[in-house]
Amino acid sequence: MFNPVSDRMLDQERAAVTLRPRSPLSRRAVALVAALAACASMVGCASSTNVVATGKPGTYTVAASATGGRMAWARAHEQAISEAREFCERRGMQISVTTETVTGVQMMSEHASSVNFECHPKF
Repeated sequence: MFNPVSDRMLDQERAAVTLRPRSPLSRRAVALVAALAACASMVGCASSTNVVATGKPGTYTVAASATGGRMAWARAHEQAISEAREFCERRGMQISVTTETVTGVQMMSEHASSVNFECHPKF
């Protein structure tokens, strides 16, 4: 059925909805999403070297690095410790970190962690 009055009202309501300016809240939401996307794109992954035996018997070293953001040092540290832990666990042992050297403190620079460790029997 055709109702010219109600159809005209629907057309006016549609026009009002499409022409309505965005509220300040929705502008803030768009800005927040854009800022989060920009931050997420700066987050990098950590990479590590192979575990290498040092000159001291039973002592090994592994290094890891990460870039992007203030917490890159934490990703580098976690990657190095994880590699060392897995190395020892494959041998049925547990990790014992002897020294760790961390470099990089500026936000957009490469951060690195170098871990010297030993593998000891599990108790």
